[in-house]
Amino acid sequence: MLIGIAGLGRMGAAIGARLIEAGHKLTVWNRSAAKVKALAGAAVAVSAKELAGGVEAVITILTDAAAIDEVYGGPQGLLAGDVKGKLFIDMSTVRPATEIALAAKVRAKGAAFAECPVGGTVGPARQGRLLGLLGAEPADAARARPILEQLCRRLEHVGPVGAGATMKLAINLPLMVYWQALGEALALCRPLDIDPVRLMDLFADTSGGANVLKVRGPAIATMLKGGDPGPAGFNIDGGLKDIRAMLAEGKVLGVELPLTERTLACFEEASRQGLGAKENSSLSVYWANRKSG
Repeated sequence: MLIGIAGLGRMGAAIGARLIEAGHKLTVWNRSAAKVKALAGAAVAVSAKELAGGVEAVITILTDAAAIDEVYGGPQGLLAGDVKGKLFIDMSTVRPATEIALAAKVRAKGAAFAECPVGGTVGPARQGRLLGLLGAEPADAARARPILEQLCRRLEHVGPVGAGATMKLAINLPLMVYWQALGEALALCRPLDIDPVRLMDLFADTSGGANVLKVRGPAIATMLKGGDPGPAGFNIDGGLKDIRAMLAEGKVLGVELPLTERTLACFEEASRQGLGAKENSSLSVYWANRKSG
């Protein structure tokens, strides 16, 4: 299948590599051209408009609502040319209203639209092991499914457009709160002088140990020892964006989210201390070593 990707951050590049491996012909475009060169085996479009015109389906995975407006809109945007009959799949993590508004613009051009934010970072994306949260009308979901099933270990059609975005924010919420809770728990362990590797193994083996510790536990132990855990799959500033979206959505729904509000303040503090580009789990390490006052 001829597939285009607009948005070649680390996730977009990993998804692109996976699709090439699955036998698809891929064309890519990115707002900053330097990232395009890193994806071997893909053709390169000179504009978003050209990208959409030369493929059957377009996948976008973008930073926020402003990036979506920029990439889809304008004289050289994805929707600038004739896209009738094409399929657009947006995998960005944004608020439901953003996806609903985007779907209306895509459908007005005679194209099909599905949203599918995902759970998982770069490694699972490269392996086709993401958790897909598909929001679409049934016919559009059926068109998107063969592509998304090659990217996801589990693909759930959770409702119409907007439902995927809601579910993604809901799934991310307890994880964001957990990083802060783990940091506070580790702070209580300061006087015990337990080796970090042993400590994280113990936490992972308890009823209070989140599933994510099976993956991130060793990296947290490395950070507790002062080491470098490697590149961030999902950083603190990205978490901040999502937490703000959660709170905004809660406000729209009339739902109080007091733990999320306090977690936002903790993430904001860590970002102010220069940790914005660090992995989300580094929040736990920051709080474990934080001095009061």
